[in-house]
Amino acid sequence: MSDYQPQPEASLRILDGVLKVSEQLAALPAFADFDAALLQQVLGEAGKFVGEVVAPLNQSGDAVGAQFKAGAVIMPPGFRDAYQAFWQAGWPSLACAVEDGGQGLPTVVEAVLHEMLNAANHGWTMAPGLLHGAYECIRHHGSTELKARYLAKLASGEWLATMCLTEPHAGSDLGLVQTKAVPLPDGRFALSGTKIFISGGEHDLTDNIVHLVLARLPDGPPGPKGLSLFLVPKFHEDGVRSSVHCERIEEKMGIHASPTCVMRFDEAAASIVGEPGKGLNAMFVMMNAARLLVGLQGIGLLEAAWQKADAYAKERRQMRAPGSSSKAGAADVIAMHPAMQRILQTQRAWIDAGRVIAYRTALELDLQKHHPDTARREAAARWCSLVTPVLKSAWTEQAFTGASACLQVFGGHGYVREWGIEQHVRDARVAMIYEGTNEIQAIDLLVRKTLPDGAAALQTLLAELAAEPGQNPRTRLALHAFSAFVREQVLPRTSESDASPDQPFWLADDFLRALALLLMAWAWDRLATAPHADATAHAAFWRWVWPEFDMRMGMMNTTLTARQSAPAML
Repeated sequence: MSDYQPQPEASLRILDGVLKVSEQLAALPAFADFDAALLQQVLGEAGKFVGEVVAPLNQSGDAVGAQFKAGAVIMPPGFRDAYQAFWQAGWPSLACAVEDGGQGLPTVVEAVLHEMLNAANHGWTMAPGLLHGAYECIRHHGSTELKARYLAKLASGEWLATMCLTEPHAGSDLGLVQTKAVPLPDGRFALSGTKIFISGGEHDLTDNIVHLVLARLPDGPPGPKGLSLFLVPKFHEDGVRSSVHCERIEEKMGIHASPTCVMRFDEAAASIVGEPGKGLNAMFVMMNAARLLVGLQGIGLLEAAWQKADAYAKERRQMRAPGSSSKAGAADVIAMHPAMQRILQTQRAWIDAGRVIAYRTALELDLQKHHPDTARREAAARWCSLVTPVLKSAWTEQAFTGASACLQVFGGHGYVREWGIEQHVRDARVAMIYEGTNEIQAIDLLVRKTLPDGAAALQTLLAELAAEPGQNPRTRLALHAFSAFVREQVLPRTSESDASPDQPFWLADDFLRALALLLMAWAWDRLATAPHADATAHAAFWRWVWPEFDMRMGMMNTTLTARQSAPAML
């Protein structure tokens, strides 16, 4: 099968035809020179680079994989050349500040680029995936010295970065981190400990790697509040290599071309980033950026799987389709069969709605940062806080289940490697796990972002969506019903006086999924009235995706009316 082909014109139809991105951004002083023509030019060139340079390396990179030899990692053939061309062409610097050597373009442009990159070659794109988050982390929390030394290199992409969080015993429970940082006479720290699951911890793509590491000072209290953030380069300014060692890379189900490393720090000289004991605050800048990009990974991977399945369905002939009057040969292309149409149209409904939600989230990040009106910045922050966990969770799950459905279009051919569709299934599975598992995203949404303020932020968001002009009455009714459900059922029955403390945790997954479906309904209302609307995918959403909303509401009702939690699973 042919490689994934970027479709920047499809993204442009959503960006300007649905969200009016150019119009909104041009009204901000920071982007006064930004217009639709520039957006079209940048995304057109991005699609060309991704399609010609990155996509052709996908299957060969998966077959060869990253190779570990004597502490070094050798990337698959062509990967280093592609990355060098990538950063030298200025792609990592799109949304970085001009004063740091960046291009000062909106975040939403960078978001579309990353969707294309992940669709084209998930393994390769893991390398620059954390780059902008590391840049923002140091820009906001680094000392003047660290900024002078590292910002320009990270903004350009000349150096890559890692995020070293978890440890063999810790998993997602960062409060258990044991890596130690001991003060040195020169103001730096000696860092010692082992970190696991470190994407790009060692490779030959760049001449240096900047490690951002969570560790504990000797007087740091136990738990998350005792963690500080440190920077350890692979090579120091004088060319001396740090005492940082890659012990091995993991043999994984997918993303074989991305080295997932076990990293050992042996009294490595480190600089603190931000204040002592505020490591998670500093790292959160990086983690939140990563969660949006992982949501875009889900959309991109689903698009790549859909492209393969759609092309195959238009060529493969099997049996006569029901009601066929075709005279061509003894069989029809399988695209004519209802079962195949349902699979393909359902994935299209998820992809297009996901793009609306993801692009708006990226746009809201720009508005949060640059809009002159305080209330509008607050509204943007509210959207990003509530929608980012939904986007990360729902669209990474759909990337896996949808890619599996697309494999089904191929029949037996989908299960063999030469067609390439099985790689998307393997690659997509990890996105449901990293940057906070999907279950953690659901807990974050309900337990940390909805219940503490009495659902005030969520209720405001739902009311804003329901008040938008052009809303389908069905969508508006569902938004009001969900709002009432939260107010009348969720809040009273998850209060400490009325429920066991674990009740919200049983509820969280269904709660997030219901909100994801509401956001999809809102997105399809926007898409349906835009030029070049896809009426088939619109109908598919209401026919085969939306009914899940009633199911999730029913499951939450069942959970809330049960006075005792389900028995523990042993």
